[in-house]
Amino acid sequence: MTKSVDSELADLELPVERGCPFTPPAAYERLREKAPINRIRLVNGGEAWWVSGHEEGRAILADRRFSSDKRKDGFPLFNVDAATLRQLRSQPPHMLSMDGSEHAAARRPVIGEFTVKRLAALRPRIQDIVDHFIDDMLATDQRPVDLVQALSLPVPSLVICELLGAPYTDHDFFQGLTAVAVRRTSSPEERQRAFAELRAYLDELITRKESEPGDDLFGRQIARQRREGTLDHAGLVSLAFLLLTAGHETTANMISLGVIGLLSHPEQLALIKADPGRTPMAVEELLRYFSITDTVSSRLATDDVEIGGVSIKAGEGVIVSGLSANWDPAVFENPADLDVEHGARHHLAFGFGPHQCLGQNLARMELQIVFDTLLRRIPTLRLATPVQDLPFKTDAVIYGVDELPVTW
Repeated sequence: MTKSVDSELADLELPVERGCPFTPPAAYERLREKAPINRIRLVNGGEAWWVSGHEEGRAILADRRFSSDKRKDGFPLFNVDAATLRQLRSQPPHMLSMDGSEHAAARRPVIGEFTVKRLAALRPRIQDIVDHFIDDMLATDQRPVDLVQALSLPVPSLVICELLGAPYTDHDFFQGLTAVAVRRTSSPEERQRAFAELRAYLDELITRKESEPGDDLFGRQIARQRREGTLDHAGLVSLAFLLLTAGHETTANMISLGVIGLLSHPEQLALIKADPGRTPMAVEELLRYFSITDTVSSRLATDDVEIGGVSIKAGEGVIVSGLSANWDPAVFENPADLDVEHGARHHLAFGFGPHQCLGQNLARMELQIVFDTLLRRIPTLRLATPVQDLPFKTDAVIYGVDELPVTW
């Protein structure tokens, strides 16, 4: 059976900009109510299946009959012109664009860097980093303070730089290029230039580390590859591209959004202040509630598959809407309520299945440390600008705010 939506919904340009900072677009709810899997038209004129149900999304993300290889014909890509597609296909893929044994082989050597045990050893250093930037906030006489520049962005940037062995002095350079790359309003030429400059920078970084590998993630990867006789410079550059860009942009936006969410819901804020043991649950709920990427992942069917009563043919593209799935009332009771006791760990903010986010444990730890420390050290923290006046990133692939004025 094949389901489709009416003409009004089929003509939507997806993803849809969020009109309200705290709720998904109404069109997503209508799509989900019509059917959890709908045939839709993409901005570039192509078609794909839009998956808005939580159960159906998890099923697809866990099914190996759906490919993650963005180089394949028919893969559903947003706002990708022919030149950008050629650029994408000319470069070695990173692990998010690999399938099966190739993906497992690329992920296996790196996953040990992100285990709970290894990350626990990093907790004191991350705590020091958070305290350092909060010290700077408290030392300034300026009010209000832009939390994005003072805390949200520098914390994950410094953490990922130290983990990878990249110089933090370059943070303005790679943060600026990443911001261009994730903006939907950036022209194809701007995105191509940003990607090219980032890869050139990371190519040089890996070359330097091959000459002098240190005690960091890439130093250890280089040492391992040399022992095994498998040194893969291009593969390390692709890995660096993935980890550096994803390792700071997503967490930085979640810090800002999490602070907005808590300060805008004083009853939830009071629960955490009264019992910081609730913070891990609060982090999961904030991840679910904001779902900073509308589309958690895209796939291409490599075989005929039936999911949720819908027949998806080989060669058809599939887009899983994490934002819609995380607001599925069949799974999350009263999804529009921000409730730190929701117990929402089964959200799709980190994806699901074999491609589930490699750095999710690091992101969780950073968020927990930031929220607990910020609320403890600045208990009177409050927004200096009404929520409706904040500059939300409605034009970005990764949702967030450009500025977050706070005071105390």
